[in-house]
Amino acid sequence: MFNSAQKDKFAPIILSIRLKKMYNWQYKEWANFTYDKKLISEQTLDFMANIEATDTLFQGLSADEQQEEIIRSMISEAVKTSEIEGEYISRNDLMSSIKNKLGINKIPENVRNRRAVATANLLVSVRNANMDRLTEAQIKQWHQILFENSGTVKAGKYRTGETPMQIVSGAIGRETVHYEAPPSYRTAAEMKQFVKWYNSFIIKDKIDILIKTSVAHLYFESIHPFEDGNGRIGRAIAEKCIAQSLGKSVILSLSSVIEKNRSDYYNALKKAQSTLEITEWIVYFAQVIAEAQIQAADMVKFTLQKATFFDKFGKQINQRELKALEKMFEAGIEGFQGGMTASKYMNINRISKATATRDLQHLSEIGSLTEQSGGRSVHYLLNLPDSEMTDKL
Repeated sequence: MFNSAQKDKFAPIILSIRLKKMYNWQYKEWANFTYDKKLISEQTLDFMANIEATDTLFQGLSADEQQEEIIRSMISEAVKTSEIEGEYISRNDLMSSIKNKLGINKIPENVRNRRAVATANLLVSVRNANMDRLTEAQIKQWHQILFENSGTVKAGKYRTGETPMQIVSGAIGRETVHYEAPPSYRTAAEMKQFVKWYNSFIIKDKIDILIKTSVAHLYFESIHPFEDGNGRIGRAIAEKCIAQSLGKSVILSLSSVIEKNRSDYYNALKKAQSTLEITEWIVYFAQVIAEAQIQAADMVKFTLQKATFFDKFGKQINQRELKALEKMFEAGIEGFQGGMTASKYMNINRISKATATRDLQHLSEIGSLTEQSGGRSVHYLLNLPDSEMTDKL
């Protein structure tokens, strides 16, 4: 027993021991996750309804438009998965890299940004392996692709060393540890068990698709097998899981949804990594998947609207106007930031202000752009017509 003086002396230590955080992998039952399947049914209905709607829309696209939509989805995922990790990569570099990798560019374009090339190569590789059995070699290969020639990360190798792998935030000396992964010596065994679990999980119904995907992402992120890139590889595994479970490739970007509410994602993940009862996590991640599918449907609608737009106005516009309109459409459903102005139009086409003003007035008169006024500035927005396909949905 401690006397009063000893209690005062050791109180902080005793309190620290009592409050010591338990991580999911420290439980005896790890990794036997439990959850209430009934609570996930609503998200499943939403997800499957949106999958079917997106498929209907996608089939209404031409072959070229379908390819364009796939590329746009991959670019969105590439941009957002990088932003989550604090990296910002040019959409143009990503587009060129993806088209190079897919063989669309007959003469490959030179892309100097190595991160853009690596990220694009990863996404194409994951998509090509959507229906393949998951293996450790495949996961290591994805990591190798992502960090090839990085010089700072051991590409394609699990982490080593005795230093704990921790997720921390805060200033140096005042860090808050949100999660600590299993020690490095356990990583290889943990990954073997993870891959075994993934391949042995049987999809019995539609709810199981969301359950398997949610657990797969949490399970992988909890092991945290690499020095860096775990988030990007983990999201890639989740998207592979969806496609493989459905038996077909899908157009969606989980990172786009996660990046919008990054703090919600990290809070949900932190909470789930302290327990084996993960119903709340699955409900959260199922909502992310469902929202990503809604976004995908909106993107396909946008492509259909673009096709209808050029069917209606294509014969009425000149090459300068076409170039500017294509630039506006490249911005996607988020819209061309700030709208089209005379100065932007001048820069795009390298022309005089008088010509730019005349072209923009023409585009407004035929109804392809709508004029918006704000103080001294005038800008123009796309006037998107509904296609017959989107009218029916």
